[in-house]
Amino acid sequence: MWLYLAALLGLYFLRRWYQERQTVENLTEKYVFITGCDSGFGNLLARQLEARGLRVLAACLTQKGAEQLEKVTSERLKTTILDVTSTESVAAATEWVKEQAGSKGLWGLVNNAGTAVPSGPNEWLTRDDFAKVIDVNLLGMIDVTLHMLPLVRRARGRVVNVSSTNGRLACFGGGYCPSKFGVEAFSDSLRLELHPFGVQVSIIEPGIFQTSIRTRALEELKKVWNRVPSDIKDVYGEQYLENFCKLVQDILTSSTKLHLVTDCIEHALTSCYPRTRYSPGWDAKFLHIPASYFPTSIADFVISYFLPKPAQAV
Repeated sequence: MWLYLAALLGLYFLRRWYQERQTVENLTEKYVFITGCDSGFGNLLARQLEARGLRVLAACLTQKGAEQLEKVTSERLKTTILDVTSTESVAAATEWVKEQAGSKGLWGLVNNAGTAVPSGPNEWLTRDDFAKVIDVNLLGMIDVTLHMLPLVRRARGRVVNVSSTNGRLACFGGGYCPSKFGVEAFSDSLRLELHPFGVQVSIIEPGIFQTSIRTRALEELKKVWNRVPSDIKDVYGEQYLENFCKLVQDILTSSTKLHLVTDCIEHALTSCYPRTRYSPGWDAKFLHIPASYFPTSIADFVISYFLPKPAQAV
């Protein structure tokens, strides 16, 4: 019996391996719109897809970011300026995409724009700190998606939302984790709604060691600490801040393989059989995703082991 089960399992993975290597035809005629292309995942993905031959419509937050991206790519890539927190900016970008794609519609929408700052222990933060992150990561993504959906539906294309393993298992305070939990929920409901139209929705869940956030995270953390009331500082202590900064620095130093994330996004856009979820990075596959299924007490124990301890901890 076990032999039969092993054989069935082997056939299943062999069939999956074969299907996932079937590539969509006429990629050079397909348009993909990517948000957050100034740096990080978005910038690398835009260059990667342009080199693959797709028509890339790259949205950058700044004019400087757009100009730098255009310098290193061909005429297959075009840029526009987009602030996902502004509905007026999103509407203008949608009209620009309509002009570029025309009757072909939009094959791929990649919601990549995001931020993780300000972050830190919840007690250090304000309501506005939470709102800044959620406005970009969740509400901005929703606004862009709602505007672009008619174009994606016309092409029977793909929506790819960049989430995080922190959308399954929250490891730190601030608006980042709640926003990514929201991305997961929105993506799941969107997938069910768009399936009858032939539109596929994929979620990318990078681990914490696949992050494109750099030194700004440390700078923002120190800014947050500087405005924390003195009585709360006494509760946590300067050593807590130092240990927290070291933890963040270690994560940033380890985040060197951004291509693991962009390769997953490329597969979701170009494979005939894209996955519903991708988890790039060893920590995502073997730590965070499995831990999200643990009993809460065990997951808390595992996460707490890596976190610094406050000065006045019991």
